[in-house]
Parts: sequence; structure tokens; C-alpha cells
Amino acid sequence: MTSLAWLIPAALTLGLMGLGGFLWALRNGQFEDLEGAGWRALDDGEPANTAVQEEPTDRHA
Repeated sequence: MTSLAWLIPAALTLGLMGLGGFLWALRNGQFEDLEGAGWRALDDGEPANTAVQEEPTDRHA
């Protein structure tokens, strides 16, 4: 019975902390762009160079 006296307040405290963290994230705009981070993780950051460019050769030398 004494374990319930500790576990119930501990569970309520952790639940309120989780709810507080969720509300903080909601107010600070953490859920505004749900897809952007996923696409940025897959993006290389450099455009793909599909055209093959030959280097100019110096034929006069």
C-alpha cells in the first residue's frame, strides 16, 4: 500500500511534466513544419550535375 502512495504521485508528476512539455512545444511552433526536417535530412545540399562536361585541352602546347 505504501508503494501506491509513491507510485501514483510519481505517475501524475511525470504525466504533468509530459503535458507541460507538449504545451510548451505547441506554443513555440515546434509542430509548424512537420515534413521539412525529413526532406532536409535527405537533401544533399548540392544540385545534381547530370551533364558531362569535358575539360578544355591545350592543343597548342
